[in-house]
Amino acid sequence: MISTGLRPLRPAQVLPQKRILFDTSDRSRFFSNHRSCFTRCAAQEGPGSVRREVLTPSQRTKLNPQDDRYWYDKPRLVHHSDAIFRSQVTQLYRERIPAGGTVLDLCSSWVSHLPPDVEYAKIMGHGLNAVELGENKRLSQFFIRNLNKQPNEWALESDSFDAVLICCSVQYFQQPERVFSEIFRVLKPGGVCLVTFTHNLFYEKAVAAWRDGSMYSRTQLVKQYFLAVDGFTEPEALTSVSGRASLSPFEAAATVVQKFFKTGSSVADPFHAVVSYKLKRN
Repeated sequence: MISTGLRPLRPAQVLPQKRILFDTSDRSRFFSNHRSCFTRCAAQEGPGSVRREVLTPSQRTKLNPQDDRYWYDKPRLVHHSDAIFRSQVTQLYRERIPAGGTVLDLCSSWVSHLPPDVEYAKIMGHGLNAVELGENKRLSQFFIRNLNKQPNEWALESDSFDAVLICCSVQYFQQPERVFSEIFRVLKPGGVCLVTFTHNLFYEKAVAAWRDGSMYSRTQLVKQYFLAVDGFTEPEALTSVSGRASLSPFEAAATVVQKFFKTGSSVADPFHAVVSYKLKRN
């Protein structure tokens, strides 16, 4: 029997509560007390403002309209992509995120795919399931927030992160323009946003624009999310990274077995990334 490598799930009551920053899934008290400040910032034009809407109302719809917080209420301590894809994500992070920097892992889970041998000053996690986030040993802190209901006005300091990560989750954004505007706000000048994805997804929870597209059109869609916000550099699309991180023998074998039982072949999940930086101020 092949081990899954998953640690036993801890009871929710023994989660390290000191690592939970705040729960903003339903407008926390913290958010209410700071609303006026964030509203003023969001209302300003110029860098960080939304230039245009990318998606039409119909393109934002999902086959399953259930509130996302209920959909993600049950912990899923599994990988949603194969080891080869995850290895390339890790290598991309190694190349683009400065060691010792501050990182926001948006839509995170029980793993962050960051290089295990690289130290960072702070890794802030975000998601919808506290148990999954509590299992992620790389996170300094985490917070809960439904970005499809509250896409902007996050209770995070402006210009505070060197990198923002979105791995295998951008397909679920119903208000991507506002999410990317907030990403711009919290990034330091010169900071990077790294969006990675493959063909795997929860089909019924992906927006129509993503479901109906090819991998090429999905890449173009993410590029448009960046271009819709004033102040990002020209997005860079990648389908591979140099010096792909090596896989352990177990990971390589597990990938072959996984792909065989899933599709009848050992072809790896395709790697796609879109990268953009927050322009530095003059």
